[in-house]
Amino acid sequence: MTPARVIVGLSGGVDSSVAALLLKRQGESLAGLFMQNWDDDAQGGASAAGGRMPGAADKSNCRAEDDRRDALRIAGLLGIPFHSRNFAAQYWADVFQHFLDEYRAGRTPNPDVLCNREIKFKTFLDEARALGAEAIATGHYARVEQREGRWALLRGVDTGKDQSYFLHQLGQEQLAATLFPIGHLPKAEVRRLAAEAGLPTAAKKDSTGICFIGERDFREFLGRYLPARPGEIRDPHGVVVGEHAGCWYYTLGQREGLHIGGVRGRSAAPWFVVAKDVANNVLVVDQGSSSPYLLSTRLRSEPAHWVAGAPESARFDCTAKTRYRQDDQACTVEVDADGALSVAFASPQRAVTPGQSVVFYRDDECLGGAVIAATDAPLERKTAPP
Repeated sequence: MTPARVIVGLSGGVDSSVAALLLKRQGESLAGLFMQNWDDDAQGGASAAGGRMPGAADKSNCRAEDDRRDALRIAGLLGIPFHSRNFAAQYWADVFQHFLDEYRAGRTPNPDVLCNREIKFKTFLDEARALGAEAIATGHYARVEQREGRWALLRGVDTGKDQSYFLHQLGQEQLAATLFPIGHLPKAEVRRLAAEAGLPTAAKKDSTGICFIGERDFREFLGRYLPARPGEIRDPHGVVVGEHAGCWYYTLGQREGLHIGGVRGRSAAPWFVVAKDVANNVLVVDQGSSSPYLLSTRLRSEPAHWVAGAPESARFDCTAKTRYRQDDQACTVEVDADGALSVAFASPQRAVTPGQSVVFYRDDECLGGAVIAATDAPLERKTAPP
């Protein structure tokens, strides 16, 4: 049998279903592939102490099996070959270990970015080529276009669903072999097309939570690998105002889960995490969402990745996001000799978080991005690890 030219990653959701539907209607030689990238029996079902978390494996495995079944139904309805692969070992080694190391160091990683780079557009692409395909397709809200002899990564037309932020680590080789069939559509139209075609995923709820791990109680999940280590919660002046379960369970700007009661002499304004001193196991909080301790105007990054292969110059102006769905922020980027970046923003930024990604744009094009290493927030130098 002649191999399919394109293999679409069927996740069991509506977006990948419609991606496959549109390619099929275009007459594309197509096959579907379902990726299982998390296995509770081998990974998530084990606690840090080596014991099983009762019921956790069953729930996650049931969800994965439901998704696989939906993906198989879509392939059957469209009349395309179906493949299923387990990439859990690769996900564990290339994504999840890094995720744990970052939290252990007091940073807040973005596993979706790494998952796209290492699994969806590397392991999956390699497997598709092994099956004889020339290209892959996914249900991401993004677009690919050739501009001036190179491949450009563009925002999805639906600004509320655009996923270019999570795809900024892709390069020319991946983009040349990738199709984003729904990148030009709004989400409402994707669901309408699915319903019109009678696809069983038309009304299926969008998946949320950590990439391929799903919707879980985050602290309970992370606690399987990074056990609770209670410590003091202090205000910026060193006054103890509460106790935390472990610095690594919190992120900058977080309000929920602090459990700080009424503090004598303080207002009833909510408290927010403004710094993490992991070395001394101290969480620093302040009152008010606009606390000056959360603000920064500059950041330093690790060596950056550029979609085009290189930055446009050693110093340039553009816009950037330091978190998903943030409005574009004007900035100036300076590229150091080692590829790391110094970024200066035109206005103060709130809760810029080491471990997260800063992603750069020029109009509708995603230029690339980098992991945030440090900022000039008032308390960061005092609490940064040595």
